[in-house]
Amino acid sequence: MIPGTGTLVNVITVLAGTSVGVLVGHRLPERTRTVVTDGLGLVTLLIAGTSAAHVGDAALEEAVGSAAPMLVVLGAVLVGGIIGSLLRIEDRLEDFGGLLQRAAVRRFGAEQEGESGAVARERFIQGFVVSSLVFCVGPLTILGSINEGLGNGADQLLLKAALDGFAAIAFAASFGWGVGASVLPLVVIQGGLTLLGAGLGDFVPEAHISALAATGGLLLIGVALRLLDLKQVKVADLLPALLAAPLLVELVTLWR
Repeated sequence: MIPGTGTLVNVITVLAGTSVGVLVGHRLPERTRTVVTDGLGLVTLLIAGTSAAHVGDAALEEAVGSAAPMLVVLGAVLVGGIIGSLLRIEDRLEDFGGLLQRAAVRRFGAEQEGESGAVARERFIQGFVVSSLVFCVGPLTILGSINEGLGNGADQLLLKAALDGFAAIAFAASFGWGVGASVLPLVVIQGGLTLLGAGLGDFVPEAHISALAATGGLLLIGVALRLLDLKQVKVADLLPALLAAPLLVELVTLWR
């Protein structure tokens, strides 16, 4: 299978799911859309928990010691949060979402009849930011993209594409076309990880991937809290933690 096929299929399913969600979403009462969003928050929490459990992987414990995996994830989140907040990643992502929304309004007109410009903009940005985080931060995104680049097939990304398609329907029913705009960061991140996997060949230590997956699961918990309207965690500002985690594993391994 040609590298990048999984990402291409993923883009198609997200766009298709968004179209279906927008078509049926305005026919659903607000209460139903809220319940659907809460359900997605709970499912995201479940996925996050299974991913965060990689912190207990044997390969990671062997590489950094039995007491260090939690400290590696903690250090990655702290370092990533400091870098992300200084770079204002969350604000820049929201600004980009607003730019896309204004371009869409100029091209296609108002998003929804009877909806004020401010409300439409807020819904678009919220849909773009949340969907981008859900679709781009997770074990299937990381492992699936790298595995495809390594030449191990796109099975994981095809599974992710199916899940994202159904999630896009539910998200778009609540947030509208902003969900579809999330394919832009999806292409950049998954495509970049696939290229990374192709460049690294088979040299991807299992311990590094475990740390990456565990940290990604922790960030997904933040996404779930946003969906459940419990805490507006600035998850995008924490994204550098995904780079910091494997680097910290490498540093600890060398130090030992």
